[in-house]
Amino acid sequence: MTKESFEERLGAVVRQKLEGVRRLVRVERLSGGASQETYRLTVETAEGEKPFALRRSAHEAGGSSGALGGPGMRVEARLFDAARAVGVPTPVVHYVLAEEDDLGTGFIMDWLDGETLGAKINRSEELACVRPKLARECGRILGRIHGIDLDETGLRDDLKQIDPETYVRDTWARYLEYRTPQPMIDFTARWLLEHLPAEVEPVLVHNDFRNGNIMVTPNGVEAVLDWELAHIGDPMRDLGWICTNSWRFGSDLPVGGFGTREELFDGYEDETGQPVDADAVKFWETFGSFWWSIVCLEMAMFFRHGSDGSIERAAIGRRASEGQVDIVNLVIPGPVTLVEPDSFEDLDLPRADELVTSVQDFLKTDVLEKTSGRTRFMARVSGNALGIVGRELALGPPGRSAEQTRLEALLGGAGPLSDLRRQLCERLREGEIALDDPALTRHLRQTVVNQVAIDQPRYSGFAAARAR
Repeated sequence: MTKESFEERLGAVVRQKLEGVRRLVRVERLSGGASQETYRLTVETAEGEKPFALRRSAHEAGGSSGALGGPGMRVEARLFDAARAVGVPTPVVHYVLAEEDDLGTGFIMDWLDGETLGAKINRSEELACVRPKLARECGRILGRIHGIDLDETGLRDDLKQIDPETYVRDTWARYLEYRTPQPMIDFTARWLLEHLPAEVEPVLVHNDFRNGNIMVTPNGVEAVLDWELAHIGDPMRDLGWICTNSWRFGSDLPVGGFGTREELFDGYEDETGQPVDADAVKFWETFGSFWWSIVCLEMAMFFRHGSDGSIERAAIGRRASEGQVDIVNLVIPGPVTLVEPDSFEDLDLPRADELVTSVQDFLKTDVLEKTSGRTRFMARVSGNALGIVGRELALGPPGRSAEQTRLEALLGGAGPLSDLRRQLCERLREGEIALDDPALTRHLRQTVVNQVAIDQPRYSGFAAARAR
């Protein structure tokens, strides 16, 4: 569909379906990922211009299952309505796209103003007054979500029910399809299956409730967004996810980077009257890093096999080590030794590392100064990617040499590093190595921490691992 035909059809829909709308004035695409697109719509009314938001499937055919196994856009619109009915802040949905609209699947809702960027929520001076209250408020909101009556709303028939073991095994199976040996992921799958939480009454789970998916103003949480992964399951999944380190944006505070677990739990217990299972929350926090690491590997597969060859996708693929170092810190903490970087001989002038640095400097100065919007963003991503290349040149060879030495001792044999990694993965999958084997845990700690030193040395989990 061309931009012109899309806007023409959308204009007809807003005139016919939104009360008091005379015409569509502007359409601005704000974001677009693998599954969802968001647009700001400006329409003309008798009182003047008014904004709305369009949320639409990135796939124009818009199937009902959602890109990551979620319920689909039509059910997501109903989730907004059900949540708002019990006091969860959400936008009002005004119209759900129909097949005859020929715009795919999606819905038009109120435009709300507020901050959604996690880093800004944690650092903005404007929000300093509300941050101390956010964790408790998030706990209360989650309590309301988990209290939504699935039968009364009819959502039970529209949502998948997923128990913890199935969720772990299905996520692990996705990783196994990629055929990339990541021993820390296989270790974590085993750990999760050996630490499954107690069975509880399944409830509506938002499944992506985190800093970055809530809109915040100085008055508090303005809206809970992005319900595309909702399902029926363990309520502690939501509490563990908002505590996952990936969504703290560099802060030491465990709940979204803005609050404490005690504040989150107190808000939840005040709302529900039910105690929080802290062990289950730790399980789901660990699962969150496991899940996110696998999603990052999935992005790397999209990049490598041509479905999305952007540098942005490649850079996200390298973030798999972030989730893995968070798991190290949660379940196998201990001392680590960082490898010393290789020195570069002046046999070639300029050296490879000097060439990388010069291009990186060009991107981060000249290009950033003269670009804006998407191009500026991609220039920053490209500069960061070159930083990974530079660290790989310096730290990769000694890191792989040390990894190979440890693997040969652990497995009792020699061979190419890739073969040794696969052997360790296979032994972990078959249960042939105990998870508490000191040589195994020491090897995983050393390997993962030294990898994140290459991929993202400014990641907070790397600093936490070094402080052990």
